[in-house]
Amino acid sequence: MSPESKKLFNIIILGVSFMFIFTAFQTCGNIAQTVITNLNNTDFHGSGYTSMSIIYGVFSASNLISPSVVAIVGPQLSMVVSGIFYSLYIAIFIQPATWAFYTASVFIGIAAAVLWTAQGNCLTVNSDENTIGRNSGVFWALLQSSLFFGNLYIYFAWQGKTHISESDRRTVFIALTVISLVGTVLFFLIRKQEDTKTPGEEDSTSEILGDSSSAQNKMTRAVAAFKKSIKLSFTKEIMLLSVTTAYTGLELTFFSGVYGTCIGAVNRFGSEEKSLIGLSGIFIGVGEILGGGIFGLLSKNNRFGRNPVVMLGIVVHFIAFYLIFFNMPNDAPIAAMEGTDDVAYMIPSKEVAIFCSFLLGLGDSCFNTQLLSILGFLYSEDSAPAFAIFKFVQSICAAVAYFYSNYFLLQWQLLIMVVVGFFGTITFFTVEWEAAAALVARGSDYSSI
Repeated sequence: MSPESKKLFNIIILGVSFMFIFTAFQTCGNIAQTVITNLNNTDFHGSGYTSMSIIYGVFSASNLISPSVVAIVGPQLSMVVSGIFYSLYIAIFIQPATWAFYTASVFIGIAAAVLWTAQGNCLTVNSDENTIGRNSGVFWALLQSSLFFGNLYIYFAWQGKTHISESDRRTVFIALTVISLVGTVLFFLIRKQEDTKTPGEEDSTSEILGDSSSAQNKMTRAVAAFKKSIKLSFTKEIMLLSVTTAYTGLELTFFSGVYGTCIGAVNRFGSEEKSLIGLSGIFIGVGEILGGGIFGLLSKNNRFGRNPVVMLGIVVHFIAFYLIFFNMPNDAPIAAMEGTDDVAYMIPSKEVAIFCSFLLGLGDSCFNTQLLSILGFLYSEDSAPAFAIFKFVQSICAAVAYFYSNYFLLQWQLLIMVVVGFFGTITFFTVEWEAAAALVARGSDYSSI
């Protein structure tokens, strides 16, 4: 197998592994609050929103140390161990206990930081400035396929159900736990890159499987990675991209946890309200896959860079927010187990609700594929600290959003996303224009990014 084929193989295995793990985790997040409100066990007093807030809060703090962990352990082993913790969190729902639920939330927050830092390293090591756009799109499309499979099962299994029984819950979460473990095992198939660096050049490719070296060397790399993360976080490019990243954290919370809960709380959807949560997840996934595929695989033919894709993303999201504002009752995110009979500015429409799910997924893929691409392009020599900062900002904003989702009405959640999204788009444009100018100065073809 040629070096280029091996790199593409690694990207595909990386994407398929994440697809399995996040088929389990994203389906879990989509239905968690609905499942919890239907628990018969009065000893359980957990909240899906609070759990996600803990996860993303710990996730954000852990991103400060995750480059050091990846430097010591190596990306492959980091992803395997992290995958095990994801599986344990999902397994908690088989027999929920409040203390175990929140404890697992802390551990998965740490595991997520390590997992995504290692993923960014693996993606960059197996790409160059000509393939980073394609590889980002391939990975993103495979990752977001996870939204399709798990939610498809939820749609058919929960058809006609207005209450989720203990048997229903256990069947779903046993299956999701097994799926997560399969994805974890697949990480072992990622192949080490051969050393093609010239003497004296930093050997970043050897990091893909974490070459064995002395403990002193590993500790030195760990300290260097931490210092580099702190220093990098105060650069102009990272500070500007942090606004865009903050928006992706807010809208991540909305489409992955809040919107499904809103749909499941609308009594006017009748007996389909619970199964529609699954259908919503499916169409979010369709939007994600379509966006990842188009903007990734066709990136070589894009003569205008990343800005038009981000512009499309914000326009699509603004249309979705407008339709959701008109279609969904204002109290839907915080409705009790009985749901809500309120009406917004139109009679709640299933078709509009599902169409908005598609728009949310499409817009999210626009932002994330281009953020992955520009980070891999700007920091191709040392990617781990840059991706750690990206996930730090994204996760801390997701944690804040999950926290206020317990209390804020729908209209205020939408308004926050509109404001942050507007400014995040402007800051991304600024960084992209500067990157394009630097590329032209180097004499490279702008359309290749």
